[in-house]
Amino acid sequence: MDRSGVAILGYGRFGSALAQLVEEAGFPVRALDSRVTVPEPRRADGLAELVAEAQFVFLATPVGAFEGALRALRPHLGPNHVVIDVASVKEAPVTEMTRALGDAVPWVATHPLFGPSSIALGERPLRVVVCPNSLQPEATDAVRRLYETIGCEVMGQDAATHDRVMAQTHALAFFVAKGLLDMGAGDELPFAPPSFQAMARTIEAVRSDAGHLFFTIQRDNGYSSEARRAFLDALGHAHEQIENWGETPPEDADAFGIPDLGGRAPEMREPKDLIDECDRELMRLLARRAQIARRAHRTSAQGPESERDATLESALLEERRAWAAQHDLDEDAIAGVFAAVVRSSGLAPRE
Repeated sequence: MDRSGVAILGYGRFGSALAQLVEEAGFPVRALDSRVTVPEPRRADGLAELVAEAQFVFLATPVGAFEGALRALRPHLGPNHVVIDVASVKEAPVTEMTRALGDAVPWVATHPLFGPSSIALGERPLRVVVCPNSLQPEATDAVRRLYETIGCEVMGQDAATHDRVMAQTHALAFFVAKGLLDMGAGDELPFAPPSFQAMARTIEAVRSDAGHLFFTIQRDNGYSSEARRAFLDALGHAHEQIENWGETPPEDADAFGIPDLGGRAPEMREPKDLIDECDRELMRLLARRAQIARRAHRTSAQGPESERDATLESALLEERRAWAAQHDLDEDAIAGVFAAVVRSSGLAPRE
């Protein structure tokens, strides 16, 4: 039997987004989830049908349901399958897959460092961590190739190191965002400095991409508690120092401050370097725009790719002219830039 398909057990926000990404790369996809309705033709009526034509079987279930999912899947799996988990923590899934599948069924632990919002926004590259399976290195290679085929940049890391890094980055970002949200920081402010605007973007990213994973990231990563405690200790120490300053800061107050960027500060850098940085950011935005335009075209029923809707394009360019005027930019020049952007996407703008 030809096993070229992809099966996804769990069709929540990430599972459905993953199905779209895999399908766009040309793989047939079947999915199953008892909690939600999977649309045809992706829908499988049971576990046997789900994996019947699949080479890769993604477990996109909550970590708490992982053991039960593996137990239910195990009778339907064989050496021609490769089971892939996509949890935000890695040590626990590795333990469960080792126990349930061993070396009889190939498996690989992975963590896509993106979510549905990243895919919707056309962000590139999409990064994923792959934890090598020493029992079956060929399975690790196959999963790496799969992720690269669907447009991901793959990084290898062992499960313990992954979880330590995620505790100090992923989990702490969620922890800080939770605290700021709960205290109402930033709600309906008339203005905010750039420093807080960056924090507001972090909060927005957490809420849009994976806010529902807060407790999973904190509870199931064995290193998160240590990271949170170290963070709170550092904040508590800084708070004490500030409280003890009295009316005038101590002579060595600079030692308690935040180190500056030194030579990396914008005012210390050459204008050419700053322009290059702007251009690199523009390039990333252009790539995002092209991804979104292509996805819009795929879901549109307004005709073949070669069609150009002159009315819509004209309206888009007029709107960009108005934006240019608001920023004291040459309107004709900006209209020309956006006309080129539309052409570079290979598509006309569509509603």
